[in-house]
Amino acid sequence: MQQPQASDRPLAYRHRPGVGPTIVFLPGYMSDMEGTKALALDRWAEQHGRAMLRFDYGGVGASGGEFEAQALADWRDDALAMVDQVAEGPVVLVGSSMGGWLMLHVALARPDRVVGLVGIAAAPDYTGWGFTQDEKMTILREGRIVHGERVTSRAFWESGEGLRLLHAPIDIDLPVRLLHGQQDETVPWAYALEIAKQLRSADVQTILVKDGDHRLSRDQDIALLIATVAQLLEAL
Repeated sequence: MQQPQASDRPLAYRHRPGVGPTIVFLPGYMSDMEGTKALALDRWAEQHGRAMLRFDYGGVGASGGEFEAQALADWRDDALAMVDQVAEGPVVLVGSSMGGWLMLHVALARPDRVVGLVGIAAAPDYTGWGFTQDEKMTILREGRIVHGERVTSRAFWESGEGLRLLHAPIDIDLPVRLLHGQQDETVPWAYALEIAKQLRSADVQTILVKDGDHRLSRDQDIALLIATVAQLLEAL
C-alpha cells in the first residue's frame, strides 16, 4: 500500500524492480491489477527480469475509496502518482480500454518519463461516443446509469467529457502500438485508426485482430500482447 500525494485514499499496487523501462499496466473500467492480461504480462516480466508495476485505481480492487465517487481525472492522477512515486526511471504504459485513454493523458503529462505506449482496445473519449443522448440525460438527471453490472456515475462522466482528446492532434512523440479486435462490440476498432491519425508521432503501429473481441484475453491474444511489448522494449 502507498498513500499517493494526489489522492486521499491508499492505492494497492505490486511493483517488481528489473532491467529496462518499467512496464506500467493501466486496467480498464471496473477492472483491476489481477486481470488476465495484467497477470500474464507480469509473469512474462518476472521471467525476463523486466521491471513491472500494476495497481488498482481508487475505489477499485484492493484500493481504498468508493467506486462511484471516482472521476476519470482521479484515476489519471492515480496513474500519475504511480509513475511519480513508485516507478523508477523511464516507463512504458500498457493501457487496456479506458486505461488506453488514461495512458495518453499520462504520456502528455510526463513526457520526460514515458518512453512508449501499448494500447489494448484503447477507448479515449468514451463518455462522448459510448452513450446515447437519452443515456447522457439519465446520468445528468439521476446521477448514475446502470448497464448490468456496469455503473457509470455523473462524476466519472462529466470528468471524462472534460478530458476528451480526439478532437485535435495529440502531442505525443513516442513509439505507440495499438492492438484492437475487429469483433469488439464495446469499442469499435475504427477508434484505433482515429487515435493513430491524431497522434503526432510517426512511430505508430495499429494491429487489428480480425476475430478478436474487446478483451483480447485468449491465449493467442496474450501472446500477441507480450510479443508487442517485448519488441517495443527491445527497440527502446
